[in-house]
Amino acid sequence: MTNVLSDNNRLFPNKHVQTDQVDDSQIGTNKAANGGIIYKEYLQLDKIVTAQVLQSERKGQKIHDEHLFIVTHQAYELWFKQILWELDSVRNIFLKDHVRDERNMLKVVSRLQRITMIFRLLVDQFAVLETMTALDFYDFREYLTPASGFQSLQFRLLENKLGVSDNQRVPYNRRHYREHFHGQDVEELLRSEQELSLLRLVEKWLERTPGLEKDGFNFWGKLQINVEEGFNHELKKLEQQPESEKKVEMIEELVKQREVFTSLFDEKNHERLLCVGERRLSYKALQGALMIYHYREEPRFQVPFQVLTSLMDIDALMSKWRYNHVCMAQRMIGNKAGTGGSSGYHYLRSTVSDRYMVFVDFFSLVTFLVPRTWVPKLDPGIHKILFTAECYDSSYCSSEDSD
Repeated sequence: MTNVLSDNNRLFPNKHVQTDQVDDSQIGTNKAANGGIIYKEYLQLDKIVTAQVLQSERKGQKIHDEHLFIVTHQAYELWFKQILWELDSVRNIFLKDHVRDERNMLKVVSRLQRITMIFRLLVDQFAVLETMTALDFYDFREYLTPASGFQSLQFRLLENKLGVSDNQRVPYNRRHYREHFHGQDVEELLRSEQELSLLRLVEKWLERTPGLEKDGFNFWGKLQINVEEGFNHELKKLEQQPESEKKVEMIEELVKQREVFTSLFDEKNHERLLCVGERRLSYKALQGALMIYHYREEPRFQVPFQVLTSLMDIDALMSKWRYNHVCMAQRMIGNKAGTGGSSGYHYLRSTVSDRYMVFVDFFSLVTFLVPRTWVPKLDPGIHKILFTAECYDSSYCSSEDSD
């Protein structure tokens, strides 16, 4: 009998054979049979999978690769929407007068890290589009005019909400970027410019870093003293060495380093750098960021350090995305004008610079890292310092959780 059943199963695999053994993979209930929303309706797939309208087909000459071009850009826009969703939630947490609950900072880190993962995906997605050759693209490119990726409202909103400043933008065809949008899109862009960007909200948060108070721990004042003493000590050690060419070089290098730190503690110099666009953060916010960097291993500064790291990741990945876009444009159209009328590759290349980096100050902080022995020591009184995310006035603190 066993042989007969085995032969039947082999010859007729779809035929039901009654056995005493119950297959665990078939245990379950068909809930869809009882009504209610189903997968297709929940995701509104009728709208999504029918949204690929090939212009080449409408013109009577269907080009195969236009479908890939459309799907890829639609996928980008869906991911931009998710990034905006996460970004707005993070901004809402920071928008409070004080971040009341330390647990909210874990939400901030988690959502910022999610944004970085999405951007990693978007950077890699160019590889799919590049399976299309320049000639394949040329076959349908004429049907795109005057549509252009520059007209992506969501990407411009993303830039504004992160903190790309208006005066740092490269003009598009010698015109303000907003002039290439119309109607409600312009209103939405204006709103995003007037709202506090993530950069400005993070700036306010950093300015509240506990330990910066002059009548408290006074990190900045102590650091300045320690740095000055540290350089003087190193300089004396070098001066005691026998005369040599190497000694001269080392002294010159040490003097240059000391000048860099002298400029760091010069508030007027900081304001000048802000005016010319070389810095983004206020003087006090920069102090807070540097304090977090130096005490990143302390429990209360670990989460804030993760916030700064995630913001740098986002900035770096956006730069990589722009660079990949430039490379793809050059590969596909060379030096031709863009479909929207821009100079194409040359315009895109001009956007790959520090001008479009929002959290560039965090990258520069490593310039000002000092030996651990120079960092002001935390004394037992530091335990009285509130967490970075907490407010100074305990009357504001509440167990109420929001968002």
